[in-house]
Amino acid sequence: MLDKPDTPAEPLDDIHALFHGAPSTTEFKKLRKRIIRDTRQAINDFGMVERGAKWLVCLSGGKDSYTLLAALTELQWRGLLPVEILACNLDQGQPNFPATVLPEFLEKMGVPHRIEYQDTYSIVKDKVPAGRTYCALCSRLRRGNLYRIAREEGCSAVVLGHHRDDILETFFLNLFHGSRLSAMPPKLLNEEGDVFVYRPLAYISEADCERFARDMNYPIIPCDLCGSQDGLQRQNIKQMLDAWEQKSPGRRQKMFRALTNTNPSHLLDPSLFDFAGLIRDPVKLEQNPPDLLSDS
Repeated sequence: MLDKPDTPAEPLDDIHALFHGAPSTTEFKKLRKRIIRDTRQAINDFGMVERGAKWLVCLSGGKDSYTLLAALTELQWRGLLPVEILACNLDQGQPNFPATVLPEFLEKMGVPHRIEYQDTYSIVKDKVPAGRTYCALCSRLRRGNLYRIAREEGCSAVVLGHHRDDILETFFLNLFHGSRLSAMPPKLLNEEGDVFVYRPLAYISEADCERFARDMNYPIIPCDLCGSQDGLQRQNIKQMLDAWEQKSPGRRQKMFRALTNTNPSHLLDPSLFDFAGLIRDPVKLEQNPPDLLSDS
């Protein structure tokens, strides 16, 4: 749990460089407060903190990862997140990637960081047939490199910027195309069992991440690999959810809450619930014997 210390590490009227130039509007202050509160709540709910741990916070240059870094830095700055933060950008060799943007940004903000270059772009372009999506292989190669970097830096967790909408979209992708009920867990242990994967933005909407990063004027870097492909199934799912949300505001949040409120005995997976071992209570049967049909 993230317990509030008796004395914050820094005066509460001081701010980290990541928040310099923040709008002074009431709307933005509410947005910032909501993001910090919900990030802290997710960290608590899913038991992410090991006191004194070191986190590898992944920064792609997109709105979500900027929001993640800012929220975690805010919590750490105020003494509410007792971990060491190391920001990391994995430059995957995409053409025209502005390689100086993130190093300069992190230097200016005084954020400890590591920039790693690995040309996974060429591998993905070579291995994936024309017309197929790059996301699966790109993600797998990226994740392998991040695990390696985490080990080299002594980090116990790789921290990603996936938000509520990413989790919902993954759920529907698995439902429609994978025939399984599965999403992105906020906390995951890798197959080797030595590195956690955390998603502290699990409770944050994509719209809030977009508004926050835009209002802070962070230097957004678009993904020119998967982002350049049309007809991605994830985009189809996003459009479907947008349409539902427009017709019934709040639908996304209700669906997300359903993922936190499952009832295995009312699903159909024998590995989650022992249907075969479900028997009637003999005491109840003796007290209330069933009516027997007679031939009379």
